[in-house]
Amino acid sequence: MRAASGPLGRSRMDLLVMSMPSPLLHNRDFVLYLILRVCLSLAVTSLAVAVGWHIYEATGSALNLALIGLTQIIPIWALFLVSGWVVDHAPRRRVLKVTITTQLLVYLLLAYWLRDGVSDINVIYALLLLNSCARAFVGPAIQSMLPGLVPKEQLSHAVSVSSTVWTTAMTAGPFMAGYLLSWFDIQVYWIIAGIMVLAFIAVAAIKEPKTVKSTRREWRDVVLGIAFVWRNPYVFPSMTVDLFAIMLGSVMVLLPIFAMDILQVGPEGLGYLRAMPALGSVLAGSLIARFGYGRHAGRALFGALLVFSLSILVFGLSDTYWLSLAALFVYGAADMVSVILRTSIIHLATPDALRGRVNAVNSLFIASSNELGDLRGGVAAAWLGVVPAVVTGALCTAGVGVWAWWRSKELRALTTPEEMPETEDPGWR
Repeated sequence: MRAASGPLGRSRMDLLVMSMPSPLLHNRDFVLYLILRVCLSLAVTSLAVAVGWHIYEATGSALNLALIGLTQIIPIWALFLVSGWVVDHAPRRRVLKVTITTQLLVYLLLAYWLRDGVSDINVIYALLLLNSCARAFVGPAIQSMLPGLVPKEQLSHAVSVSSTVWTTAMTAGPFMAGYLLSWFDIQVYWIIAGIMVLAFIAVAAIKEPKTVKSTRREWRDVVLGIAFVWRNPYVFPSMTVDLFAIMLGSVMVLLPIFAMDILQVGPEGLGYLRAMPALGSVLAGSLIARFGYGRHAGRALFGALLVFSLSILVFGLSDTYWLSLAALFVYGAADMVSVILRTSIIHLATPDALRGRVNAVNSLFIASSNELGDLRGGVAAAWLGVVPAVVTGALCTAGVGVWAWWRSKELRALTTPEEMPETEDPGWR
């Protein structure tokens, strides 16, 4: 990958290393955790590019692209209560080992089924459905693991570094998928399966983090994560803003259409389009990790949402490749501000015995925003046309920002996540 090995790639990595506090660099398990997140991000983003390209190439249908999102969100909806409960009661590393093994088997089956090209897309949807059953457990487990790997005073920096490394991998994933698609086409899925092998090795090498496990076994305990999120004046609005902003404004599922029909740049160009949001995220995350987010976290969150909306509008109206790339870069940078602030709020506000269930709710919100955003984008493009669908999404996202600013007094006034009032623990364990 030229982007990773050239001057730009070295500058990004230098900025990332400079932004990482020295104690984190010497924390073996935290470094392994970063490697794990890199591998999972590479696999997920590469799979999204490859499957989207091959299905649209075979069918030419925007609605079929939307169905990819639907097949991936159904298991997360169905399993989020169970997955959070399991993560709070079972060793989190063991949960990750089992679910990553399941994903690896799915990728191998997908590679075998597509070895001669796309024949029956229903089989692809079924495998994506099974993959999402595993992802329903991966999200809460990997998010809940981080606070047990670093001291509390390093947690905010660890969140910034982890989010930045994650999006650095998301930069590499689409680049890699674009080039591998042009070189190997349908055989790319074998390489993605190999990345999952590395993810398993990384999680197997991490020591089981010290956590406070929930000792209660009543079935009604599975809903405690929902109750906590609903009552917390910082966690709930930050999750909700992100849910509706991405659900209404996401353009990622439509990128194959822009690449083929509007910008006419082919699979390599699609890889660059997919990578630009991650590049913007890397820059924003590195700057936050290095300099912090100041004393106006709430205002920064809503300001980022406004910039996010404007970037979507510019992308939807653009028919120039470089302008589309720039708009997607800003799109990713604005989204990263929200990601880091929301993640810091959740980690610092949640009691350890509830982390699995709260992060299961968070994973549901994230997956719902991404996958429902894909579904909305595909359906809207099929009904309205691709450009009106994107422009409408931008205007709706701006409307969400205005509504949330008016309704969320506590979040609007937040200075830093570290200064939130401590959460009471009314016997949740």
